[in-house]
Amino acid sequence: MTDNHASHVDQGSLKAVFDGTNTVASPVLQCVQVKPLAGGQGGPERFRVVFSDISNFVQSMLATQVNHLVHDGKLRKGVFVRLKSFQTNTVKNKKIIIVLDLEVLEELGECEKIGVPQPLESKADDVQPQSTTIHTGGFYGNNAQAAPPQQQQSLPSRTNPTSSSTAHANIYPIEALSPYAHKWTIKARCTNKSDIKTWHNKNGEGKLFSVNLLDESGEIRGTGFNDQCDAFYDVFQEGGVYYITSPCRVQMAKKQFTNLNNDYELTFERDTLIEKAEEQNGVPQVRFNFTSIGDLQSVEKDTTIDTIGILKEVGETSQIVSKTTSKPYDKRELTLVDNSNFSVRLTIWGNAATTFDIQPESVIAFKGVKVSDFGGRSLSLLSSGSMTVDPDIDEAHKLKGWYDAQGRTDTFSSHANMGASMGAAGGRMDPLKTILQVKEENLGMSENTDYFTTKATIIYIKQDTFAYPACLSADCNKKVVQIDDGQWRCEKCDRTHPKPEYRYIMAVSACDHTGQLYLNCFDDVGRLVMGMSADQLMELKENDDKAAGDVFQDAMCKTWVFRCRAKMDNFQDQQSQIECHFRKLISFAIIPLTRLPFKYFLRFRPKTRDTPH
Repeated sequence: MTDNHASHVDQGSLKAVFDGTNTVASPVLQCVQVKPLAGGQGGPERFRVVFSDISNFVQSMLATQVNHLVHDGKLRKGVFVRLKSFQTNTVKNKKIIIVLDLEVLEELGECEKIGVPQPLESKADDVQPQSTTIHTGGFYGNNAQAAPPQQQQSLPSRTNPTSSSTAHANIYPIEALSPYAHKWTIKARCTNKSDIKTWHNKNGEGKLFSVNLLDESGEIRGTGFNDQCDAFYDVFQEGGVYYITSPCRVQMAKKQFTNLNNDYELTFERDTLIEKAEEQNGVPQVRFNFTSIGDLQSVEKDTTIDTIGILKEVGETSQIVSKTTSKPYDKRELTLVDNSNFSVRLTIWGNAATTFDIQPESVIAFKGVKVSDFGGRSLSLLSSGSMTVDPDIDEAHKLKGWYDAQGRTDTFSSHANMGASMGAAGGRMDPLKTILQVKEENLGMSENTDYFTTKATIIYIKQDTFAYPACLSADCNKKVVQIDDGQWRCEKCDRTHPKPEYRYIMAVSACDHTGQLYLNCFDDVGRLVMGMSADQLMELKENDDKAAGDVFQDAMCKTWVFRCRAKMDNFQDQQSQIECHFRKLISFAIIPLTRLPFKYFLRFRPKTRDTPH
């Protein structure tokens, strides 16, 4: 059986990969060890893998996008893999491989280590480590042409000896950069370049600019200050590919200034070397990690995301004045939709707003937008973000096909209807609690308001005071009192009305398998529970008390998912049985539920609650 496995391994391919004589585009190797790498707290998870070609073995590091193979249990000791995309390097005379993509050949199974492979060591006269990036179609049997390897100067060159590719042999993947890496070069595409920004404070003044850099392994932000701003600003052009060579400081990223998924960032120094690459291909154009519009409600406020959608509406340009700087800013609001049948408002700023000329019904991919809870859920394009019109990617083609087939005539839901559901909870979904947990955890007994969700059955509804007469003025809802001439007066609005509008303010008792709890609910919830408006129920009670009683009876013994707000209210002596044996009443306000799928039950809360006072 071992001989059968050995026949599938490309023996000697590791040595050939490093000395530039490799003819196998995607070598098949055996995994002989997988171990997690110790990393800093909060840093990305890393794995070290040892691969063998039977003759030799070599240490490797997995790019984070491949980690899922370890988590899923597919990449483990003894299995066989095909390297689809990787880079080689030499660190302290040790040869290593950075694996960007691989395929686990599950049909070959697994076995004990084959043979006695020897470590692949660097020769003492190696001048520089050599880097090779290989891309294939992804399936074994596909005889893709390997990318021309970049040679060391001491080896025969297959390219023009004056080309920049031969001068930059020590190519690091962006993902491998750290403060401990020295004498490195990255080859990356500039996906975004900021304007030059200036600052003035008590310590002096200065200027800076920043760029987002992308390669196969990841992204990183680079910043140039003062002299480096003057030296490098005109060198970088969006979309261009560049070699960036140390010395260049690698430091912890300031997350408030970047939307990239990297714990580090670069600061250009006086001797940093930046050159435009002659070969502009082989580096990705842009990397997206899309969040659908329908999923925005589950994304925390101030999170930076990528999204893609159909441009449904384009607003006019307007201007606002910053409260902190008193500077005017141009803005324009766009409406996007996607096949989740949700829409969202996205704001673009500055020059992007004033020069925007994209036609409606175009597909736009946005990178680096900030999620806000204003109006439920809305988006804002960051200064470091970008937008791509009709990108040639699968997500865009699928979206366009859906829109042409049915989306053009669909109706779309807005997150505005669920806006306040995230406000008080800080953008997080409220935890699901049993009634026993609510009592044991003393929810609502602290100075802060607590929010939770519970599934319970209504067993009692207080019928004598289930509604109050409310003002008819828009957005008032305050209690009105009847005066001598039969009119109803609102003290807040200083107006009288011929009749009030009755609104629910009900006390109900609900229970689950762990206990019982009293809850207060207001008009929106009351309409859902009772199945009619408070006006209708009040009229029914005045004309047919038995029929009204039947309505209350029908509303009981029904199970609901309640979104609750618990807080302390001082009712002095009027504590009665819902005091829960405390000197202060715990008031539980039920939040109304929308008629959405269950996953949205945890998300909806109105901005204000009715009050009769």
